[in-house]
Amino acid sequence: MEFVVNLYQEVMKRADPRLQGYPLMDTPLLMTSILVAYVYFVLSLGPRLMANRKPFQLRGFMVVYNFSLVALSLYIVYEMVRVAWLFLFSKFIELMDTVIFILRKKDGQVTFLHVFHHSVLPWSWWWGVKVAPGGMGSFHAMVNSSVHVIMYLYYGLSALGPAAQPYLWWKKHMTAIQLIQFVLVSLHISQYYFLPSCDYQYPVIIHLIWMYGTVFFVLFSNFWYHSYTKGKRLPRAAQQNGVPKVKAN
Repeated sequence: MEFVVNLYQEVMKRADPRLQGYPLMDTPLLMTSILVAYVYFVLSLGPRLMANRKPFQLRGFMVVYNFSLVALSLYIVYEMVRVAWLFLFSKFIELMDTVIFILRKKDGQVTFLHVFHHSVLPWSWWWGVKVAPGGMGSFHAMVNSSVHVIMYLYYGLSALGPAAQPYLWWKKHMTAIQLIQFVLVSLHISQYYFLPSCDYQYPVIIHLIWMYGTVFFVLFSNFWYHSYTKGKRLPRAAQQNGVPKVKAN
């Protein structure tokens, strides 16, 4: 325990002074508490609260929420050099994705992949932003924010209702873009292993980003296989032509 305390104190001594006073950034306690509360709500408390209630529609809120994240992601891409903290903060806003699923009683969409991605990524990014903002992680954040522009545009259009359905044919391609994202991130970060010398202050962050890219590629590939190859998320036309409807993961 003493080793952990000493390690924590040593890491905090090296924290980037530019982040002093930023929300969530003084200690890891608040952000860890938010993520623990998020996991508890989406896996336990939320489903129990909604068990005997009708699902909320939330259409107006979802339209505003998703298009706001489109704008935020665009800004992060544009100002990536200066918004490492804003990228991290956007991850906490995105926890609302799962809360919306719970309130609308779409529990089938609360998968291991979804909860793991939304809880572990912001926790690890907090440490990266705290001690080593910018640098090698900026590419990861830029690519992810670019993908989120596309993703939340889709969700925002979807929340508009039936009128937007003709413009949502590209859902399957959105997963393909996410897979390409993880390949790019892993390839980009791999340059560290081929450099004759690199003074990056915390190599563990390099290894972590590489592992994220690889692990999420595997998880999203599994999602692709079960959702599209096995037919769980085929277009309605295909389902009506003899393919049985299966509840999506």
